[in-house]
Amino acid sequence: MRYEGVLRKMQSEIGQPIQYYLIFNDDFLNVNQVLDKRLQFNFIKYQCLNCNEDRPIFRQGYCQNCFFETPAAGDWIMRPELSVAHLNKEDRDLEYEKKVQLQPHIVYLANSSNVKVGVTRKSQIPTRWIDQGAHEAIEIVEVPNRYLAGITELALKEHVSDKTNWRKMLTNTIEDLDLVEWRNKLSKYIPEEAANYYIENNQESHMEFPVLQYPVKVKSLNLQKTREFNGVLKGIKGQYLIFEDNTVFNIRGNEGLYVSLGIS
Repeated sequence: MRYEGVLRKMQSEIGQPIQYYLIFNDDFLNVNQVLDKRLQFNFIKYQCLNCNEDRPIFRQGYCQNCFFETPAAGDWIMRPELSVAHLNKEDRDLEYEKKVQLQPHIVYLANSSNVKVGVTRKSQIPTRWIDQGAHEAIEIVEVPNRYLAGITELALKEHVSDKTNWRKMLTNTIEDLDLVEWRNKLSKYIPEEAANYYIENNQESHMEFPVLQYPVKVKSLNLQKTREFNGVLKGIKGQYLIFEDNTVFNIRGNEGLYVSLGIS
């Protein structure tokens, strides 16, 4: 069985366990179905997710030119507090920015390696938690735009991390925490502009990942350097494939690589 195409973030759907899919131009693969099978990746070329040209990927699946031009890679993506569409101000493309920024957003706590605060569009719950490899998460506020979510996250990360330790997440050296207690404790730090949007009396959500064997010490695969890799798939967590020899492959971190994938 062989697939070929450009790597994009795996799509997922909630389940026990979560189901993962690699989407190619003319086909798709339910990755859960190839656990315990040998996968062979071959790096063929680059394919920018915006212009589709064979140019080295700079960041987020885009070549350097597109990264600095496409509205989908504006600074407000990574730093939501920089959002200005609610002021009718343009960064790169006001129509696009209004579409994305002026919709309900969630500020949440997630536990994938430690408690962290994050922001996502409401439509991306629970996908965002799954992508981060969080085994538990809870919503704190639901606000009507990205800017309010951004300033709330900025205030809360003075008191809790906004980063995931991906190595701990992948080795599953984690502990269950009381996120309701954390939410209550952090509620007093929510900015005044977002205080009325605080969510009370909700409970944690829990995620179960399809992992047969966790790595003892992770080895990160750089497909651009090695050009090819083969190994037995033992798990999927976050956006990572976990292999029997402790190698892990970050699909999202390799968006824009055009590959062939063989399964045996």
